[in-house]
Amino acid sequence: MMNVQWRTFFGLRARETDPYLKDKQELLKEIRVAHTDWQHALTRLDYASDQDEIDYAIFALEAAEKRFEMLLKSAKRLRIHVLDVGTGRTMEG
Repeated sequence: MMNVQWRTFFGLRARETDPYLKDKQELLKEIRVAHTDWQHALTRLDYASDQDEIDYAIFALEAAEKRFEMLLKSAKRLRIHVLDVGTGRTMEG
């Protein structure tokens, strides 16, 4: 009985019964990948040397930014918070 109360207090019960938990975790995973892609696009722009490389790097950076923004908006709309989903990790960057 005490164990159930503590689990409920810490929100563990809610995580176990959330039917969308797997979808939320997948969205957070996509956000992390999009963030990494955005960082790589920034680096690509830093090392672009000729005009074609610069143009491509700008295009890739804009696409990565749009994807990252889109996923963040989806998470915000669904009121997903990284700690609520139970991953124990936060977005850093």
